[in-house]
Amino acid sequence: MKKFFQVLIIAMIAIALLGGCKRGSSKIKIGVAISSFNDTFLMYMKDGMEEYAASLGENVSVTYVDGKEDAAKQLEQVENFITQGMKSIVVVPVNTQATKPITDACIKAKVNLVYVNRLPNYLPEGVVFVGSDSIKAGLLQMEYLADKLDGKGNVVVMMGKLDNEAAVARTEGVKQICDKYPELQVTKQQTAEWSRAKGMTLMENWLATGDPIAAVASNNDDMALGAIKALEAAGKLDEIMVAGIDATKDALVELEKGKLTCTVFQDASGQGSGSIKAAYDLATGVTVEKEVWIPFQLVTPENYKDFMN
Repeated sequence: MKKFFQVLIIAMIAIALLGGCKRGSSKIKIGVAISSFNDTFLMYMKDGMEEYAASLGENVSVTYVDGKEDAAKQLEQVENFITQGMKSIVVVPVNTQATKPITDACIKAKVNLVYVNRLPNYLPEGVVFVGSDSIKAGLLQMEYLADKLDGKGNVVVMMGKLDNEAAVARTEGVKQICDKYPELQVTKQQTAEWSRAKGMTLMENWLATGDPIAAVASNNDDMALGAIKALEAAGKLDEIMVAGIDATKDALVELEKGKLTCTVFQDASGQGSGSIKAAYDLATGVTVEKEVWIPFQLVTPENYKDFMN
């Protein structure tokens, strides 16, 4: 009888150990490949990802990697995620026109794929996008500027990276509004690659030409803040309006000071949490819409306090 109980205890321990192994192996692993950790907005978005991931509990593990604005490096990172057994992969693409290798690799490996913030030009069935409709940001931004300018003046556009869908679409939104006004025109457009420092340099170069400028429509806040620094140094900030997109904390501070004319709220936390939710749902067999849209909102001196938190 004693021997029987010993065997029974050993069997129970074995069953418990096996059960523990099974539970451990069921942990959902999600890999997140972000185009650049140096982008202010994307780091706010990462905060939203981390907050939502934490709410899912210890059964979910999320790993983040920095693509350093290198498309080849990002592809390698995604391939590593696949090798590591990630159930889902979330990508902020470095180049929205070169995502096919990433997408094809995930489809071949039967790994769930969610793109966030930047809409790729290749989005086959089964692949999800979470983000905002970029052209609407340009429309909102330029509608406000056009009203402040009484429909007259030269507008210069600071573009993000030219291989990013957001830069192209936001610029298109600006142009669509300008086309409505015979005396309002885009006279210059050039990339500052989403960078505050490059935005400052580009604004200095434009000022050096001596050409008249009524307003700067920037594809994001960082470039707009760079433009403001250049305009302040040249004593031109009172003469030229500057508008951004993203409603980052730094931008709202400049809006409060009266230096930034307006910005457009892009919900970083909403996009971040939405992408992790989509990745988790796909990993657990829940149906997810192919495109999940997070709306933009215009931020002005009249309502900026609503966005300060």
